Amino acid sequence: MATIKDVAARAGVAPSTVSYVLTGSRKISDRTREAVHAAIAELGYHPRASARTLRGARTDVLVLAVPRKPGRYRAVDGRFAIEISDAARAHGYDVLMTTEPDGVDGLRRIARSGLADAAVLMAVRERDPRIDAVSELGFPTALLGHGDEPGLPWVDLDWETAVRLAVRRTAAAGHRHIVFLACADHEIDARRGYALHGLRGAREAARETGAEVRIHPSTGAEERLGDRLRTALAARPAPTAMVVQHLVLLPRLLAEVAALGLRVPEDLAVVLVGSLPDDPVAEPLPRIELPVGRMSREVVRLAVESVGAASDASGGPEGTRQLIAPHMAPGRPVPPPPPERPG
Repeated sequence: MATIKDVAARAGVAPSTVSYVLTGSRKISDRTREAVHAAIAELGYHPRASARTLRGARTDVLVLAVPRKPGRYRAVDGRFAIEISDAARAHGYDVLMTTEPDGVDGLRRIARSGLADAAVLMAVRERDPRIDAVSELGFPTALLGHGDEPGLPWVDLDWETAVRLAVRRTAAAGHRHIVFLACADHEIDARRGYALHGLRGAREAARETGAEVRIHPSTGAEERLGDRLRTALAARPAPTAMVVQHLVLLPRLLAEVAALGLRVPEDLAVVLVGSLPDDPVAEPLPRIELPVGRMSREVVRLAVESVGAASDASGGPEGTRQLIAPHMAPGRPVPPPPPERPG
């Protein structure tokens, strides 16, 4: 029984190219497309040879891949899991979750065994090995987030613009010395898309506004947060505002700020980027909320439509790339800096 790798070898292309031709999720030259279709005809290949993608043999299950280190929990992951599950039910699908740190082996196992019809990948890296794995298998997939991989449908908050907006509003309120508490260092090292886009937004906003924006990565270890904050806030001239993208430790962060003898917002304005809707800790602060519900509904729609595209080769889902524009929450403007004390 022919596989997608057999087709790729016959056509002289990569397995991922065969997947792109079948799903229509990337523009492919006519010559390459013809070579792939000729190889498919010669080998008698059918996408997902077990025919599980045919309507009568589908599982009506989506696999949600959430990379997670043992012992670590992020509230945002749980919120997305619930919202994605609710959105999937509206399409008649259930959700199976895998939490392997890199996710590659688990996705291959699920795709080959036919346990699910499609995948939703969270915490997408700049060059994510999971994308190569699902592309090689021709497994329908949608991404919640994006790196530099344009071949699969995705939806994401425009993190670069979100951080730029937060910094620009902060500078417009009169702050000239701003700390940007970026994502955790391990997320930056893993080259998660949201972390890298946030860093780019901070640097661009600094150039646009002329404000001094001091970039400090956060940490995934709660016990080290205090040291990071003391380092960030001890610089001179003293910062009067902090824009925060890493919100996993928000309650601890605010407690550490208070422990340093700083009042929010009288001494230090704190502006949040990517807070969860209805978070009571974030609500009193100027913030850009993460549109969890909209992102979940859209990524499920893209995944479900990808199932149909893979089975009938009719092309990928419409609107395959959705970059959601950020908005500051109403009613919470960035406060001005404290008045300078007479020397």
